[in-house]
Amino acid sequence: MWIYEKKLEIPVRVSKCDLQMAKFLITQYGGPDGELSAALRYLNQRYTMPNERAKALLTDIGTEELGHLEVIATLVHKLVKGATPQEMRDAGLGSHYADHDRALFYTDASGVPWTAAYIQAKGDPIADLAEDIAAEEKARATYQWLINLTDDPDVIEVLKFLREREIVHSQRFREALFIVEEQYNTRKYF
Repeated sequence: MWIYEKKLEIPVRVSKCDLQMAKFLITQYGGPDGELSAALRYLNQRYTMPNERAKALLTDIGTEELGHLEVIATLVHKLVKGATPQEMRDAGLGSHYADHDRALFYTDASGVPWTAAYIQAKGDPIADLAEDIAAEEKARATYQWLINLTDDPDVIEVLKFLREREIVHSQRFREALFIVEEQYNTRKYF
């Protein structure tokens, strides 16, 4: 059972409307290494983990990734709020506006729609946890690159928070991988 607390994990402020940054940030909403992909990957993989600790970890991190999705959605929404259709077009978001107005839609920064092909579930706990570590490291790198693309201190603060959470998730998945590998080596795997 989940309990939803109706507040963001971190307060989200932006200093100004910034359509270019919104266009870049959307990749963490619906891109291959974004928060939606991570949440779905972990919440799916938990069912084939060989112990309760690994299952709980995937549930916890998957749920937190849903919270990160909400943070990214709020950032993008605030960055495009009040933009005119011409401003959307000038920022390279004309096709998005034509299809969705200013609504959020699961795409990457190039406008490619989200696909289930972005998420993996092999059914082998070692393979899945290794995939999860890689996913967190890719998200960490993407957050760093997004930080490099903005000069808005409010946006940078949120992105640094999210980047740090990806580092923590990677560390936790490494711990879980160690535990699962120990089980495998003692033949208590399945």
